[in-house]
Amino acid sequence: MSLLRDLRRHLGWKLFLTYFAIIAVAGIVLITAAELHMPLAFERHLAAMATEMGDAATLEQDLFRNFRQATIESVGLSIGAATVLALALSVYVSRRISSTVRRVMLAARRIAAGHYDERIRIDEDREVDEVGQLAIHFNQMAAALDRIETRRQELIGNVAHELRTPLTSIKGYMEGLIDGVLPAEPATFERIRMETDRLQRLVSDLQELSRVEAGIVPLELRPVSMSALVANTVEHLETQFVEKGVVLETQAAPRLPRVRADEDRLRQVLLNLVGNALQYTPAGGRVIVRAWASAEFVHVEVSDTGIGILPEHLPRLFDRFYREDHSRSRAGGGSGIGLTIARHLVEAHGGKITVHSAGLGQGSSFAFSIPIA
Repeated sequence: MSLLRDLRRHLGWKLFLTYFAIIAVAGIVLITAAELHMPLAFERHLAAMATEMGDAATLEQDLFRNFRQATIESVGLSIGAATVLALALSVYVSRRISSTVRRVMLAARRIAAGHYDERIRIDEDREVDEVGQLAIHFNQMAAALDRIETRRQELIGNVAHELRTPLTSIKGYMEGLIDGVLPAEPATFERIRMETDRLQRLVSDLQELSRVEAGIVPLELRPVSMSALVANTVEHLETQFVEKGVVLETQAAPRLPRVRADEDRLRQVLLNLVGNALQYTPAGGRVIVRAWASAEFVHVEVSDTGIGILPEHLPRLFDRFYREDHSRSRAGGGSGIGLTIARHLVEAHGGKITVHSAGLGQGSSFAFSIPIA
């Protein structure tokens, strides 16, 4: 059974068996011709020779000459029959192979023309050979290109929307100042400055996102104390937590092993997660930063008692510009790409970042792991 499966899945074995079948057929045809046609041909030539028998000296020569003619005749017929059968088998195999290759070629031409929804029809449930696998992987590649093109279009639309919001505000304030509708006072200029800062942060985030997605962010890897990093991050944000009335706790295991990482990049990830927890946790809530070690990783978790996240939104939360309507609204003021940058930075260190939430009003928990130095 396994041998039959291997024969069905490997093109090389199919070609080998095809050529072997051609040789076998040719041999069978030759043997059959020798057994059936050669005696008849020899008897026919011998009968013709008997009517012209001469002396005994020439009889042996004539007999050999006629036998040779009969042999050549039989072999010639055999070669012709074998050639026809071999050609038929070769055409059949060639068409089976070239048909799939031709479909791949035509589909590739349409995809090159921008038709990313093009697919090759193939029964993926059957065990297929290398040519069939080529078609399957081609469809997978086309689907990936289709997703990339969709994301590119979404990115353009999202960037245009994000840029339009602060630009519209700035333009509105400036027109109000020109028309005299708004007073030329520090409060008005402060609002313009805030919108300008928002625009500048968005541009900076986009530049950072393009670098991390392209994998060109330089990492200065060295042993880093995660305990010190967590303590410094908590100390940096503690004032903001006090002002909002949110409790910030730290639960770090003693003597955590060092990790091999870029300290500034890890601080960026941790600041983003703790900052998000503060942003989406109302006054009176609690944010806990935990850190512990396993055999190969140091793990950091930022959990909160905030507004939570719907389960159906969790798989896409790290996508760029993605926000769920209820818990990650634009009113929060973020660009929508901070978590995307955090994911790429963690993965660049050889780690992994995850998110969990029981639903709206149940809080959320973000955790990432970095390999031990």
